[in-house]
Amino acid sequence: MNSLSILLVFVASVAADKIPDFVVPGKCASVDRNKLWAEQTPNRNNYAGVWYQFALTNNPYQLIEKCVRNEYSFDGEQFVITSTGIAYDGNLLKRNGKLYPNPFGEPHLSIDYENSFAAPLVILETDYSNYACLYSCIDYNFGYHSDFSFIFSRSANLAEQYVKKCEAAFKNINVDTTRFVKTVQGSSCPYDTQKTL
Repeated sequence: MNSLSILLVFVASVAADKIPDFVVPGKCASVDRNKLWAEQTPNRNNYAGVWYQFALTNNPYQLIEKCVRNEYSFDGEQFVITSTGIAYDGNLLKRNGKLYPNPFGEPHLSIDYENSFAAPLVILETDYSNYACLYSCIDYNFGYHSDFSFIFSRSANLAEQYVKKCEAAFKNINVDTTRFVKTVQGSSCPYDTQKTL
């Protein structure tokens, strides 16, 4: 159902001769999802806890602009996500979502936030303690795709050695790392207030 609605939006955009800027020619990057899935499944519970968004590529579905703090609670099968931060209008925003194994048995996770649609998500690389490099991509018909990439950190800052690990992981699948925009984090962020939302 969600794929159908995405396709209809895409077709309507093409028909209106206006393709959204996040829909681009080409195909999703080739990722060894089976290998990653086999490696990460036994460690999935280690992904629980707080992750700060360090950087991301253009993503119209990310409604929080600054101070992005994601809290993942694992129930043994899926993660319940609470994301907070400052929205583009300058107000605090809280979004609720879920991260769960793909329901069709494909070797990747699905991320699903309220008022959005479920999308595939692959953890390209993580040590679970410091950093995580995330990739989401949807192929459309007619040779187009949309891909979104994230770099997460366990703290509001991320050491350069971990940034480089993510850059290498993205370069390995031919994602242009100059597309990343660093997320504002740090002392100007109201993290204590965000925890109460």
